[in-house]
Amino acid sequence: MQVYEELVARGLIAQVTDEERIRDLVNNGKAVFYIGFDPTADSLHVGHFMALCLMKRLQMAGNKPIALIGGGTAMIGDPSGKTDMRKMMTKETIEHNVECFKKQMARFIDFSDGKALLVNNADWLLNLNYIDVLREVGPHFSVNRMLTAECYKQRMERGLSFLEFNYMIMQSYDFYMLFQKYGCNLQFGGDDQWSNMLGGTELIRRKLGEDAGAMTITLLLNSEGKKMGKTVSGAVWLDPEKTSPYDFYQYWRNVADADVLKCIRMLTFLPLEQIDEMDKWEGSQLNKAKEILAFELTKLVHGEEEAKKAESAAKALFGAGNAAEIPAVELSAADFAEGEGEKLDILSLLVKAGLAKSRSEARRAVEQGGVSVNDEKVTDIRMSFAANEIPAEGLVIKKGKKNFKKIVVA
Repeated sequence: MQVYEELVARGLIAQVTDEERIRDLVNNGKAVFYIGFDPTADSLHVGHFMALCLMKRLQMAGNKPIALIGGGTAMIGDPSGKTDMRKMMTKETIEHNVECFKKQMARFIDFSDGKALLVNNADWLLNLNYIDVLREVGPHFSVNRMLTAECYKQRMERGLSFLEFNYMIMQSYDFYMLFQKYGCNLQFGGDDQWSNMLGGTELIRRKLGEDAGAMTITLLLNSEGKKMGKTVSGAVWLDPEKTSPYDFYQYWRNVADADVLKCIRMLTFLPLEQIDEMDKWEGSQLNKAKEILAFELTKLVHGEEEAKKAESAAKALFGAGNAAEIPAVELSAADFAEGEGEKLDILSLLVKAGLAKSRSEARRAVEQGGVSVNDEKVTDIRMSFAANEIPAEGLVIKKGKKNFKKIVVA
């Protein structure tokens, strides 16, 4: 099975401009393709994960990826899927975020020996002359047609600023520039980017008389139709400082039964034959599938050693592994000095461990019987500990069925 057929079999392809042409380019290693990443945060997140995996798959098949960092477009903001206008970012913030992206992308893409390129669209967008854009690009875009695009229709009722209205033109101009500068013949992106991507192929055709292709990736949605990669506390990040390898592992370990096999098919590099066999799994076997999914994705993002640690920690929490692997929170004597009588009560410990956002949330968890310390249920919200009362091996605090932390004293 060639790479294009594998992408189809994994359910990754949503829409294509010319399937036969794109199949030929991809299967024969002739695709020079780009995917854009707007640096709106200082870390990539699970929403970018599928795009990075696609770039890796296609590079392994001999194609050349271009990772386009949107240092210029980030100053405008993509209205796709948004009900409100994005917050404007400073140039310094964008530059910092770009550097963070570069480091994370290197885990997925081989940039050595010209095998891939990392390009910033600020290099051409920030120096554009407004009159030149109006004259050279403006005539090739129909406002009537642009307003039928899904990314704009969603915003029309709430109000679409002229700033955001230009986003499609800027993204199209990116493709036009990459085609000329680097021979980029394909653009890939999420299915919500289809209108913007068609704008680029049309601009290349009108300005240069050449054909370029576009292909969208199926959006990663759960069985309820919501985008995956979000938790109660926010996005699931690829930066271990923002989402620990253990928490990243646990996110995938806890996906719904209805979603696990789809995620394995779309996101992992396991052979399709193995996944086809897993499609028959049900009941308790789905828990094994979740462990496989969590391990494979944690290994991709954080490396095999961190994946093994996260796996061991998860098993330890459910009584089948080494308790030394439980994620630890280190407190100092100064932390205990904050409490009454130099003791911290259970509510403070829950907050400091990151198991509750506030004391009131911690109080509710205790009162509802959802908290235990070293496997003993806590019923008294006044239970407290001094630093010298914490065992050398730590104190394991559990909130609910799946949230554990070990308190240790420095």
